[in-house]
Amino acid sequence: MAGISVGIIAIPLAMALAIASGVAPQYGLYTVIIAGFLIALTGGSRYSVSGPTAAFVVILYPIVQQYGLAGLLMASILAGFMLIAMALLRLGRYIEYIPESVTLGFTGGIAVVIATLQLKDFMGLNIVDMPEHFTGKIMALAASAPDFYLWSLIVGSVTLAVMLIWPRFKTPIPPHLPAVIIGSLIAMLANQQGLNVATIGSTFSFTLSDGTSGVGIPSVLPDFQWPWLRTQPGESALVFSWPLMQDLLAAAFAIAMLGAIESLLCAVVLDGMTGKKHSANSELLGQGIGNIIAPFFGGITATAAIARSAANLKSGAKTPIASMIHAIVVLVALISLSGILAYLPMASMAALLMMVAWNMSEAPKALHLLRTAPRSDICVFLVCFSLTVLFDMVIAITAGIVLASLLFMKEIAEMTIIRDISKNNKLVDVDVPGGWIVFKINGPLFFAAADRIFGELSLLCGAQQGIVLYLDGVSVLDSGGVAALNKFVDKCAFTDTQLYLADFQYQPLKTLAKAGFRPDKKACVVYPTLSEALIALSMIEEPKIKVPNIELSKI
Repeated sequence: MAGISVGIIAIPLAMALAIASGVAPQYGLYTVIIAGFLIALTGGSRYSVSGPTAAFVVILYPIVQQYGLAGLLMASILAGFMLIAMALLRLGRYIEYIPESVTLGFTGGIAVVIATLQLKDFMGLNIVDMPEHFTGKIMALAASAPDFYLWSLIVGSVTLAVMLIWPRFKTPIPPHLPAVIIGSLIAMLANQQGLNVATIGSTFSFTLSDGTSGVGIPSVLPDFQWPWLRTQPGESALVFSWPLMQDLLAAAFAIAMLGAIESLLCAVVLDGMTGKKHSANSELLGQGIGNIIAPFFGGITATAAIARSAANLKSGAKTPIASMIHAIVVLVALISLSGILAYLPMASMAALLMMVAWNMSEAPKALHLLRTAPRSDICVFLVCFSLTVLFDMVIAITAGIVLASLLFMKEIAEMTIIRDISKNNKLVDVDVPGGWIVFKINGPLFFAAADRIFGELSLLCGAQQGIVLYLDGVSVLDSGGVAALNKFVDKCAFTDTQLYLADFQYQPLKTLAKAGFRPDKKACVVYPTLSEALIALSMIEEPKIKVPNIELSKI
């Protein structure tokens, strides 16, 4: 029952998402049938439902504009191999480390782009070639807006209104089904009066391999064909070549990254709803297999869809069999209902996608982040959002992750502090001799913090007889920290300042051993604990007056 329910939900969604990606609606159905079945069979999440998703639209649409359907299918195959490579390298868990500010930023930007693309069909605008860049799209829409077609706007508005009102009735039927049905009835009545509301049947046509042609969606099974030879009307086949693959690599990488992020985030959400655990690397493997095989049968890029997966779970799904059944339901609909599906109006499809865009934007969560998050997270969110809208998602995610990483390192570096504990009786239970000082370092000593900490300590070298560093609070030491420590040791030796290092944790001690750190036990001595360092300190005689080390040549 869960599979049947989700299959019915997936039919109009798959068609609408295929149209938004720039291809005929049947290719969205092929994606659900092939990729949806295979990913459920081979993936690592028992409740996930895979197929076309709104997040891919901003990546796939430009590929179709430049390379046609064939280029999109080849990019999907390359992305599939990349997903399998991620699985074999066991990178699944690392995807979860992407900050929420990055994911909210690019999903919000994707939502804006998707909604913008739907305005053409929603308002019945006559725009032949939509510009590539977002600003150009806005200008083209603004220029054509006065010429909107009233009946398309009515059909789209009614569809959207039903989707907004329907949840108040609290029925188990998802809102987009009655919305699309009501929109289709209005469009059918309008077309009977000769008002020419655009539908799938009037917008799309097909020609089968045997020469049979028709309008709408062909009621045939997806057939095997080399991806670079599959075309839509007005497109030409591609020649399989290495330069073409190189051109598609960047787009394929974007598809793979987004597919990995969305599928694993979907699995994490489902884990939270069920208390179960998914296998991240198995899920990536399944996504890769589905995206490699589906394009040979006309399927476009697929990944796990959070909304459909949640509906699958709420409908009673227990195993991946529900998702496999949902693919079979779509297959049955393709064969038996293609004539009915041709009556779906383009304005209703646009309204459906505008609602999908709003849901995927997670606007309430984004507003909460803007109100309550630290400035660094807000900055990352705004950068990802702006770059996704104005440029593309690859630039947005790359810039967002780099910026988030830099800001995170800055915050962590600022957490590393140094304190004088010479007079702290709880930690130092002996009298510290004159000319000596005891410091405690708290926080990681990595490249962003170590230079600052040891730079501050170096200023004291000329004025102190000796320095004790209590390092129990240092949990991490990297190669940059080792280099800064070595410089500090050399500075202490040059200024004839005694240095005691006490109580290294395991990771810093291991790093120092691997780096070949060998104190001379005279100018620099390492003690296992602070207590032993203090015992050695208490046995030191009162220091003589220290004369700065000055080169005679400078006198």
